[in-house]
Amino acid sequence: MSFSRLWRMALAAIALGAAAAHAGVPYKIATADAKGTYFAIGNDLAKVVMPGADIDLEVMPTDGSAANIKLLRYEPGVKFAIVQADVYQAFVDRGASNKGEASRMIRPLRVILPLYNTEIHYIVRADSPMNYIDDIKGAKINGGLVGSGAAFITNTLYRMMFGNDIPEAQASFLPNAEALGKLVTDKSVDVVVVAAGQPAPIVANMKPEAQKLIKFLKFDPKNPASQSSLKVYTPAVIRATSYPALLKEDFTTVAVGAFLVTYDYNLGSTVESMGKFARSLCQNFATLQEKGHPKWKEVRLALPELNPGWTYYPPTSRELRNCIANSTKGQRAAPSRKDCATEERILGLCQ
Repeated sequence: MSFSRLWRMALAAIALGAAAAHAGVPYKIATADAKGTYFAIGNDLAKVVMPGADIDLEVMPTDGSAANIKLLRYEPGVKFAIVQADVYQAFVDRGASNKGEASRMIRPLRVILPLYNTEIHYIVRADSPMNYIDDIKGAKINGGLVGSGAAFITNTLYRMMFGNDIPEAQASFLPNAEALGKLVTDKSVDVVVVAAGQPAPIVANMKPEAQKLIKFLKFDPKNPASQSSLKVYTPAVIRATSYPALLKEDFTTVAVGAFLVTYDYNLGSTVESMGKFARSLCQNFATLQEKGHPKWKEVRLALPELNPGWTYYPPTSRELRNCIANSTKGQRAAPSRKDCATEERILGLCQ
């Protein structure tokens, strides 16, 4: 073998070694549907924040919040998850009442940062007699996949408004795209619930012609059937600018908070990586708000007090508190506690 070839091979080996040395730590984040806002938020973190933390982040599409808790707890490599506040609280409540699976899953999980409110889109056919969310009693309702935040919200709101769970014969758990197709074709679905921060991609990508096929239900916080839900959820405005092809004016719906969560890791290398992530998040936060999904503009770098049973992850909270020490302390309502006695199947606790 010639000296020149040996030299090229040596240079190639050095280059490969250098590339390996600079490769990021392979972590994963559990999000939700690949066409949803959680997935977009995960992509923003992967592109904007993780390179500064030497993390190579894989953004995982999942069935939603309840599934994300399981993945974070048990799936190797999953170090981050985006979880809906009411789903997280449901696990906390059930974990506090027994020593079963819910307790084992939720006890070691930790919060990194409150994110933003997730708007709930109730979609019906354009010719539907329904106009408000409190009109849906008796309708055939698709809440999204079992384990998703939308499925949990759909049943919880229904129970709060009407005093009982959605009848089994009236409930379906199809992916959003499939449910929307059935809504306007065979009409085997009357209401499709999409839980996603606006603009929700699956809605924003609809063509203007969709106005002839679908419409949104409004939320009336003054309606007696709606008022009990305000203990957990909050009214929110869907802006016409989020869906210019579909809307001519803003309207009111309901929303629930989303949180970035992790596990209570104590291995030295993981603790170091998570601290570097928090520093990079702080350093690149302005870029996220400027170039990331519009929902980043609603996120505040703040660590407000959490509900009982919720705990911040110390390695990230220390870094974030140092970062925001001179900034105005954020104000955010803590998620409300509630009873969730009939939610085992939607939470995925029943196999």
